[in-house]
Amino acid sequence: MAKAAAKTERRPASPVEHLTPKERAARGKAARGAVPRASHADWSPAADRRDPIEILQEQAATRLPELVPIRYGRMLVSPFTFYRGAAAIMAADLAPTPRSGLTTQICGDAHLSNFGTFGTPERELVFDINDFDETLPGPWEWDVKRLVASLAIAGRNNGFTRKERTDVELQSVGEYRTAMREFAGMGNLDVWYSKLEVQEILPEVRAGMDRKSWKAAVQAAEKAHTRDNIQAFSKLTHEIDGERRIISDPPLVVPVEELLSPADAQRFTFADMTTHLASLGLARQKFPERLEIVEAMPTNTVGKVQKAELRALAARIAGGRL
Repeated sequence: MAKAAAKTERRPASPVEHLTPKERAARGKAARGAVPRASHADWSPAADRRDPIEILQEQAATRLPELVPIRYGRMLVSPFTFYRGAAAIMAADLAPTPRSGLTTQICGDAHLSNFGTFGTPERELVFDINDFDETLPGPWEWDVKRLVASLAIAGRNNGFTRKERTDVELQSVGEYRTAMREFAGMGNLDVWYSKLEVQEILPEVRAGMDRKSWKAAVQAAEKAHTRDNIQAFSKLTHEIDGERRIISDPPLVVPVEELLSPADAQRFTFADMTTHLASLGLARQKFPERLEIVEAMPTNTVGKVQKAELRALAARIAGGRL
């Protein structure tokens, strides 16, 4: 373990422009005039379009090599699973398309499977986007297009007719338009605290489901209620000599003792860690105050750290002090 004082890097705050609802509406209408909605209706590959496989290979260069084949294997299962893993490909395809010029903090990967139910800190069950690994400032249109395209591909994958797919796609953008119109008339705090509680939408959802689908939806909601960091901790760890240790599941989860010898682990210091974080451009605001080498970082098949599981592990290691 190593300790050091936290270092804070101060940066001047950028001024934030606060517009009135009328000013926002005027800006939106001006953008729509410059880039009509009809201009978003069609897409065709650019003459200099990059090879999609080349984009995937470029991504693979920064990922754990042992996980890349697993990622590709999962993408090959169906057109939809390929689409799920192809956010960078779609971003490259959307880059030359028309945009309104209204930049927001977008999800960056707003496909169907990244929406779901989860518990809030207030112990409420809500429906929302639950993956922000690709979030970045960008054109708001990109999130909408990625969502609707995912509905179209999933519909084909599941044997929906063309009419059924069209209905789903139109309803989704219709709901988006209605919600955004409501948000436009609300104050900033009201928008910030707005949420879609599962219990409020279940009756409406039930009207469009058969008995089997409704039962599955209720079970999914009940299961989501039981998910917490204790459950994740129990799933990922087991007890050895009175201590909780991460369960080895290579190549997805590899404990540190399988990667480094005890002598190597001891030589990895707090200074090594902070230097490494700084070199990657991470921890720009504050460096960690403590280092304790215990176990592996829980990751998914593309090498991304599973943050909920990591928080659960850190809380347990700290003995409830977090």
